Amino acid sequence: MSDQTETGPVEVEDDAYVLGPKAISAILYAVDIEDQAKLTALMEPLHPADIADLLEQINAFDRARLIRLYDREFDGEILSELDESIREEVIAVLTPQVLTQAVREMDSDDVVDLVEDLEDHQQETILDALEDVDRAAVRQALGYPEYSAGRLMQREVVMAPEHWTVGQAIDHLRATPEEELPDQFYHIVIVDPRLHPVGNVTLGKLMRSRRETRLMDLLEETFQIIPATQEESDVAYAFNQYHLISAPVVDEEGRLIGIITIDDAMAVLDEEHEEDILRLAGVGEGSLSDRVAETSKQRLPWLAVNLLTAIAASLVIAQFEEAIAQIVALAVLMPIVASMGGNAGTQSLTVAVRALATKDLTGANLWRVIRREVLVGAINGLIFAVVIGIVGVIWFGSPALGYVIAIAMIINMIVAGLAGTAIPVLLDRMGIDPALASGAFVTTVTDVVGFFAFLGIAVMVLL
Repeated sequence: MSDQTETGPVEVEDDAYVLGPKAISAILYAVDIEDQAKLTALMEPLHPADIADLLEQINAFDRARLIRLYDREFDGEILSELDESIREEVIAVLTPQVLTQAVREMDSDDVVDLVEDLEDHQQETILDALEDVDRAAVRQALGYPEYSAGRLMQREVVMAPEHWTVGQAIDHLRATPEEELPDQFYHIVIVDPRLHPVGNVTLGKLMRSRRETRLMDLLEETFQIIPATQEESDVAYAFNQYHLISAPVVDEEGRLIGIITIDDAMAVLDEEHEEDILRLAGVGEGSLSDRVAETSKQRLPWLAVNLLTAIAASLVIAQFEEAIAQIVALAVLMPIVASMGGNAGTQSLTVAVRALATKDLTGANLWRVIRREVLVGAINGLIFAVVIGIVGVIWFGSPALGYVIAIAMIINMIVAGLAGTAIPVLLDRMGIDPALASGAFVTTVTDVVGFFAFLGIAVMVLL
């Protein structure tokens, strides 16, 4: 009978993959005592993404001291992982020699991502650090529209002609200098004599096939070609929809000019999700590293819009000033109707904006989705109408008041479901980002309808 080692269940820490406070303190202590060897020893095991997180979490003074002490150990991947809000600051602290070495280690797509948001003088500093061939490739990529596949692609591509065999491809890869190959690649792109991509061969199939096998016999079934001018959000959708690992990018004549890999596509998808969440809340595209004045400037416009919508709702209330003066209970209960409608509208709005972003909400199913949201609003409205109606009767001893708020609740919940779905779709059809503007409009509709329905019915029934 063999010995067996018993092990307990693996525990997952709540702060897994997060740089702990003890590690940060140790690093900052090494910076305080200016012990470069100790700092290097502490930073060496860290992934570039963790180092980027560290730089984003500490203040500007400590950040500058750490970078200067870390000096030549600074890796190009750290720059690509940094939040855009502090990239310029970090680049300004790096010495020209360290910056040159860091940039030369980066893939072309990472360099493009790095320089596209920098000031002109900083762009030139980065570009001057590159070899002539790399500099030309980056400049060409920057010539494509912002947020396009041409900006997202990397120029380092592994390709092979149609007539090659597995053995020829393997020999070619072994003979190619290491610096001419991408650090990571998943496919060999098969091209015709005019450099038009005709298919992909995965490295897995390449390595398990016999040398005499033709590459054309190993082509993947799923193959998507990305035009260089295609929006990066559509590129990310294609990767997610068709489960792509990489895809070739072509120019206007269909010739292969680059490749997009899944890590870049998923980064775009993550940015799109983050942007939608921030815009739904009306906080722009800021980050935790932004300064107070910058953050205030980003949020101010939408707070101003909310002020205008609140004034619009107040104008509705003003029309029933006499009724509210006679029946004080109306002032107590009317925020409940508006608040419930606003929450219901936000629920429908969030579902609709997300469905539009993922292209799940289309003209084919639009009316079915609207009908569903309206029916959900009606059902929830009926349930809460009974609850709030009973509360109104018990609280104020008036069955009539209970009926009024119950009816108003049903009306506003139905309108909330309709507005929460229809407004994002309408804005999308008008070419306006629904995540950016829907919240203000839906809140206005539910507030105005809620106040008007409740107070209007109250005037007709109670006065």
